[in-house]
Amino acid sequence: MKYGNIEGVPKPVSRIVQGTAFSGRDSNDDDYMLSLFDDAFEMGVTTFDMAHNYGGGEVERTFGHWLRTRAVRDEVVILTKGAHHSQDRKRVTPFDIESDIHDSLARLGTDFLDIYLLHRDDESQAIGPIVAKLNEYHEKGVIGIYGGSNWSIERIQEANAWAAANGADAFRASSPNFSLADQIAVPWEGCMSISGPGNHDERAWYQEAQLPLFTWSSLAGGFFSGRFRPDNLDSFKDYYDRVVVDFYCSEDNFERLARAQILALEKSLTVAQIAVAFIFNSPLDIYPLIASRSSEELRQNIEAMELPLSPAEMAWLDLLSDTR
Repeated sequence: MKYGNIEGVPKPVSRIVQGTAFSGRDSNDDDYMLSLFDDAFEMGVTTFDMAHNYGGGEVERTFGHWLRTRAVRDEVVILTKGAHHSQDRKRVTPFDIESDIHDSLARLGTDFLDIYLLHRDDESQAIGPIVAKLNEYHEKGVIGIYGGSNWSIERIQEANAWAAANGADAFRASSPNFSLADQIAVPWEGCMSISGPGNHDERAWYQEAQLPLFTWSSLAGGFFSGRFRPDNLDSFKDYYDRVVVDFYCSEDNFERLARAQILALEKSLTVAQIAVAFIFNSPLDIYPLIASRSSEELRQNIEAMELPLSPAEMAWLDLLSDTR
């Protein structure tokens, strides 16, 4: 495992972050999740991603049980998110931020959140009260660092300008989508992506700023599993499979998949490993959120983290060149 150092987080941050979004969706087995956390920690994962709304709170509760029974809180970096919109209203308000923080603390059985991200943005809300509330909990020692998930660069800049002008701590992390597969539409309201040639400027800003990135859907929801082909897309009925079909199954992405298959065969790797390697070979300070569902998947992802890809291979995979 490789680790990074992030200002404001005194512990090593594993470059692969174990995601948990699938828990509570297709696995209600606490023993399975506890074993998965054990395996990840044993293989060097120190950082775990979760959110206030995952599994109706069950993900945080299960992870909190794991922390207590394994007595590893001091070694683990908790990344959790809050202020996600509900079916009834948008919830990026100081009241909801405060409420969600207290819920997460109770569920996790801790008094400290290493990294706290606002799960969505609401650009109709003034930035000052939002940053002020986050900074209040940072000053109380409840939050280590904070930032935005699915926040535009412009709003991050606005937040940090307000922080600088008011003596507050700045946003120190961001969590957009980034993958070899380019989203052809927004899968959920308020999502932000920096994937694909069309988001070159966004990636250039992050590269210059070197703002740590906790990128989601690194494997495009399973697009690189090989299950999805142009001739079988109508056969998928599951909601999350339909997300892959509707938002990743484009002609360009199937070409990316085909090129990843060629490279995987040449290097004796899986297609998913090529997709993970693509992320780690980008010039970004990146910590991809990958929901490995077994120790074998995680082992393969760790191997892929070490795989070098040449600039020519990177450009070829992303359809920027027809030669490599």
